[in-house]
This record gives sequence, structure tokens and C-alpha cells, in this order.
Amino acid sequence: MGSLRDLSVSQQIGLLFVALFGALAIVSVIAFGRTLRERSGSQLVEHDQFKRDLRAAWIGAVLFWVAWASGAIGSTLLFGVVSFLALREFVTLTHTRRGDHRSLLLAFFIVLPLQYVIVALREFDLFTVFIPVYVFLAIPVVSAFGNDPQRFLERTAKIQWGIMVCVYGMSHAPALLLLNLAGYRDRGPFLVLYLVVVVAIAQIAQEAASRRLRRRPVARAISRTFSWRGWFIGATAAALAGALLYWATPFKPIPALLMGFVAGGSGTLGAFVMTALKRDAGVRNWGGKPSVTGAVGLLDRVAPLCFAAPVFFHAVRWYFGL
Repeated sequence: MGSLRDLSVSQQIGLLFVALFGALAIVSVIAFGRTLRERSGSQLVEHDQFKRDLRAAWIGAVLFWVAWASGAIGSTLLFGVVSFLALREFVTLTHTRRGDHRSLLLAFFIVLPLQYVIVALREFDLFTVFIPVYVFLAIPVVSAFGNDPQRFLERTAKIQWGIMVCVYGMSHAPALLLLNLAGYRDRGPFLVLYLVVVVAIAQIAQEAASRRLRRRPVARAISRTFSWRGWFIGATAAALAGALLYWATPFKPIPALLMGFVAGGSGTLGAFVMTALKRDAGVRNWGGKPSVTGAVGLLDRVAPLCFAAPVFFHAVRWYFGL
């Protein structure tokens, strides 16, 4: 640990990416070896789903590297593109009418870029209230000028919620890269990696626990796998992972454990909420038509992060008194 801390920031982050890509390469080799075995139909479906998840992990790792290599401006632009694509998926599967076009144009081409500009300028006090206050008041006003009162409240709320999840929530991830913490300057990528790892572990542990434990779903009509026991196991797994990763963060072991629990628990609750929205839209996945291989869209993959990022970001600011 002493040798790692003696390295420069660039060397530490470089070592981080070497470990990340090395782990993915090992998993890819193992996955390729498994393709040489004969499998039944169900095993082929599971393997196809695993390959898609592995491909998504590679894409995410490469994008993470590009975000760091391109600096603050490049990373902000990259997350802005992800927000745009996620919001497009959300709007595509929600009910809108001709009278909502003005609000949608406002959301995509004014609110979204302006939110990320505010992040890039490090105006954190403004960016935390810009969407929940000013944009939420502006959207119904603009929609009212569409002269269409049919299902007005429902349509407006859906646009507001899409902006909240896909733009507001996601914008907190690049904001972590720009935080100036004492003794932790230019190490923002470690915080983002910490957040992504604990959220992913919480989701995996919660789903695994729900399959193996006796199911006691909280809301059977929404999800037959989500239970409080499964959620607690997932959040606890995230907490343990967070404690193990404390050396990569500005936290001590106990605060790192608590931060992992909060971030992981928030992410799994976010995935549960998005499941409810998918049930309302009548689809299995945000990416389009249901797939027998279990393929999902971008929003399915980033939804837990969209919920966990603002909670984690404000917890970090509160902890350090920023």
C-alpha cells in the first residue's frame, strides 16, 4: 500500500486501468473457452446473455478510460451523450402527444446541455437545483402552450421524470470527477470507479440472493424477485466491497463501508423503480422489443447508477463539508 501511495496520480490511475482491462481480458478468455463446450438450449441463452453483458462491460471500461484521458471537458461531454441516449430510450417508450414537442425540444437541446455546462463549470450549488426547481416549473408552462389538455398531468410528469433520471441523475457521475477534495486532487476517476463497482456488486448480489432465497416479493405485480432480504444482502455486499476499496477513496474503512451501503442500496432501489415504469409501459427492456436472450437497452444498464450517483455525490459533499 505504501508503494502504491508513492506513485504519482497518473501512475495510480494508469495502474487502475491496467488492472481493469486485465480482469476483463481474463474473463473474456474464460468465456471463449466455455464456447468450445456443447450446451443445451437454455445454456446457450444464458451464455448469449453473458456475452452481451461482457461486451457492455468492455464498452463501459473503454468509455471510462476515454472520459479520464479526455479530461474534465471530454468526460462531461461523454456523460452528456449517455444522458441523451438514455433519455431518448425513455421518451420512446412513454406516452407523449404533439403538444409535448416544445417540452421535449427544451429537454433535449436546452436543459440537457445546460446541465452539463453547469457541471463543467463546477457550479455545484446551481446544478443541484437547476432541474428539480427551475426546469420542473418550466416544463408544464411550455407544455401548456401546446394547447392540449388531454392527460396533461400524466404527460408532463413523465417528461419531468425522464429528465430527472436520465439527465439529473447521470450528471452527478462526471461531477464526482470534478470535486476538489483535500489530499485527493485529480483522483476523481477512483471515486467514479468506486461508485460503479459498489452499485454493480449490489445489483448482482441482490439478484443472486433473490433467486436462491425463498422469495418474499415486496410488490409482486412489479417484480417477483425484489425482496427486502435480497435488497439488504445486495447493499451489504456493496458495503463490504466499498470497505475493501477504501484505499482508492478519500474515506477511512468505516466511512467507505457506509458509503458503499448507501450507494449500493440506492442503486438497487432505482432499478426496482425503473422496473415499475417498464411494467407501466408494457415492455421488458427499455431498448425496444423484448428479447429472448435477455438483451437490454442502455437505460436498463445505467438506471441503478442514475439513482445512486446523486445520493453518493451529496453524501460525499456532506461528509467533507463542501
